[in-house]
This record gives sequence, structure tokens and C-alpha cells, in this order.
Amino acid sequence: MATLSLSETDTPLPVSLDDVHAAHDRIAPAIVRTPTLVSLTLGQLTGATVYLKFENLQFTAAYKERGALNKLLQLDEGARTRGVIAASAGNHAQGLAYHGARLGIPVTIVMPRSTPNVKVSQTEGHGATVILQGENVDESLAFAREKAAEQGLTIVHPFNDEQVIAGQGTVAIEMLEDAPTIDMLIVPIGGGGLISGCATVAKAKGIEVVGVEAELYPSMYNRIKGTALPCHGDTLAEGIAVKEPGSITGEMIERIVDDILLVSERHLEQAVSLLLQIEKTVVEGAGAAGLAAMLAYPERFAGKTVGIVLCGGNIDPRLLANVLLRDLARSGRLARLRIKLQDRPGALYHVARLFDQEQVNIIEVYHQRVFSTLPAKGLITDIECETRDAAHLERLIGALRGEGYDVTPVELA
Repeated sequence: MATLSLSETDTPLPVSLDDVHAAHDRIAPAIVRTPTLVSLTLGQLTGATVYLKFENLQFTAAYKERGALNKLLQLDEGARTRGVIAASAGNHAQGLAYHGARLGIPVTIVMPRSTPNVKVSQTEGHGATVILQGENVDESLAFAREKAAEQGLTIVHPFNDEQVIAGQGTVAIEMLEDAPTIDMLIVPIGGGGLISGCATVAKAKGIEVVGVEAELYPSMYNRIKGTALPCHGDTLAEGIAVKEPGSITGEMIERIVDDILLVSERHLEQAVSLLLQIEKTVVEGAGAAGLAAMLAYPERFAGKTVGIVLCGGNIDPRLLANVLLRDLARSGRLARLRIKLQDRPGALYHVARLFDQEQVNIIEVYHQRVFSTLPAKGLITDIECETRDAAHLERLIGALRGEGYDVTPVELA
């Protein structure tokens, strides 16, 4: 990937540093200037100095408000009266709806039919008209373009728009003002609007910029690196699960972003959990991608002063609970042990006695007599338990095996 400054190329970038500064002046009165804070604990964990930009503290819990508002504020009176339309099932929809309602601009959001009801109701709650059309965002966007042409509405694309990109870049202006020692930015990439805007600011200061995509959706990675990795699957980072990156953002990323890294679902889950446990902040999968990259590639960031954008906090509570439980399981603090027993009186009591001896709390017990490959007088017992840490769990397993029990931990994917 080439990294060129403006002085090294004859063609100016679609979005300039002046555009981003103008956007900041324009939107600053109506958005939250979210804090940029150093995390000593994450720094110790990763071997870097880590600054976090808490964009999950925006009113709609995501940075997307910035680009949407910058676009809305530059509409002429006729366009404001007719209204705007966008295709989105996520944070862009809510940010556009909120600021549209605040400014008195009618907003229509086209969402795929499969969009969860909670996202539909949240967007409607901000005053937008929601149309469910299409099986995915691409089909929704095609319908939105038809609707825009019919009714004279202005399309507000979530990332492939110069005014939206300039608005997103205001994140970096604030971050680098508040933490001027930052020498590297780590920014999630979906369609590329956020990183394009942030890199415009960062490269003017000679700061390295690294993008992060989920392994399941490496669309911009494919474009820049010339690879053909598949883009599909259920990712925790649905906010950056984009199959087709933008043409404008693709050009900008190729020219001013230094590298793109891919992160696994496991590292995304770990990052979401760590941010809640350490920083006491709720971050969605896409918002945790920067920290996930630091966990996945520690040598890449060791010794650096790193700025991470926590770009959003809209995660389903049930999904968050599942992520936290899975992290407890991976760390050994929550476990399920499969134990083979003989079907006789007192068998479970003797096992439970060892749990008591090792001071391990039993949460659930599952007895399996019928659906088993064991002989008729054998049974399998799954015991879900809570321990202090992985070493404590190993002591329990050792005690059980020392008494002759066949014990197998049930592993997570």
C-alpha cells in the first residue's frame, strides 16, 4: 500500500484537511466532544501507551452523527424541505434521523427486511420514516436511489460521500488536540469513511494510520492488497461488515493509510469484554476492533503511543451477555466439565465433595443417561462451575483425575 503526502502527488485527495476543519467548526456546537483518555491498564496489557476516544458517548452512541450532521448542514433550503434518504440498518440511520429531526429535515431510512425490530423502533424513535425493503443493505440502497429520484430526496450515503467523510474526520481533530503525543491511530474500517477522514488529519501531522477489518469481511483489504478473501459470515463487528467498500474511500485509503490488519472473532470478543471490565464502557464489536488488533498483533504496536477510536456502543444486551460469558469461559473462570460416572447411589455426591474440597462453586449439573455411547450402567455428567482463574480450574481437574474420574473440559470454539 502506497502512502503519499499531498506534496508527492499531482492529484488532490477528494477530502482535504481544510474540509475536515471546516466540518468541525460547523458541527461542534451540536455533537458531544467525547473524551480522549489514557488507559494505564490496557497499556500494561499491550506494551504500548493507549489513548481511547470514547465515541460511544455520542447521543446516539456512535461517531456516525458527525458525518450525517455535516452533510445535513450543507443542504440548500430546497433540499432541506424535500428531505433526505439513506439505506442503513445501523448507526448511520440513527445519527441521520436524530439530527434530521433536530434540524426539521424529513428523514427516510430504508432498511433490509431482516433488520431487528429494536433497530427499527430506535430509528423511528428519532423521528425518521422507516421503509423495510430488500434482503440486504445493497438492495435497500438501490430502492433508496429509486425513491430519491422519484421524490427529489437527497441521498446521504453512510461512507462514500466527501461531506460525510469530512465530518467523520473531526474525530481525529479532537483526539490529536487532546493527546498530541499520539504517533499512531488505529481505526476500524467498514466502508472506510471514518478512516479516510481521520487519516486526512493524521497524515498532515506525520502520524501512522492503521486500519482494522474483521477477518470475515476483508473487503477493503482485498481491494488494497489485491487479494480475494471471502466476505461472509456472522461477525460480532456487524458495523464494519461491508462487502463493497466505497470508491472515494478506497482511493483515499490506498493513498494515505499505512496498513490494514484483519482480526478474528475471538479477538473482537476479548476486546469487547476487556473494555467493559477495565474501562467500564460498553462498546460494540466494530468499536472494539482497534483494541482487538493490539491483542492480535502486539509486536506491531509495542512501544508506540496509540490512539484507538471506540467508534460505537450499540450492542444488543443479550449478545453482550453472551460475549462476557464466553470470555469468562476462555479465561478459566467459568467452565463446563464432562465427567464419566458409574450409575450408582452416591456417585454424584462423591464428585461434588471434590468441588467443595477445591472451593469451586457449582452453577449447573446436567445428568445424561440415555443419549450416550456409554454402557447402560454408565452416565455422563456435565457440571458447569465457577473458579477464580485458569490455575484454580486446573487444580480441580487434577483432583478429580487423582480420584480416578475421566474428566474432559468442554471447550469453546
